[in-house]
Amino acid sequence: MKILLPIDGSKSSLNAVKYAVKLAKNSRSPANVTLVSVHDDIGLSHVKQFVSKSVVDDYLREISEKELKPAQKVLDAAGVKHNMAIRRGHISEEIIALANKDKVDMIVMGAKGRSGLLDVLMGSVAQRVSSSAKQPVLLVK
Repeated sequence: MKILLPIDGSKSSLNAVKYAVKLAKNSRSPANVTLVSVHDDIGLSHVKQFVSKSVVDDYLREISEKELKPAQKVLDAAGVKHNMAIRRGHISEEIIALANKDKVDMIVMGAKGRSGLLDVLMGSVAQRVSSSAKQPVLLVK
């Protein structure tokens, strides 16, 4: 079973990791989890005028690695095989593209992520992924 697990550093995404561990342990076939951190760099477009692209890239990579670390620890402690991906772009589109590219069986993600007011205006990433993905999407509170 191949599981895609988007991580944003929220409590809800860590709960999704713990649930994915249960799924992996109960799966009849060997489970492989892909952790993915996606950051939309649109908000940094004004900063790009003043700093180099490599500085922005390093900043986003550091944030992603920091968000992925707790999830890695949970998976390592449970002995679940996993790998990681760091992406930039439109968050829900990047998640869906990776799910299709890797031919995952399921997307497991937190129902409520790190954003707040923007969700009310545009809809949450979880809602966009669950309505657009070809794969089953499990939302965890």
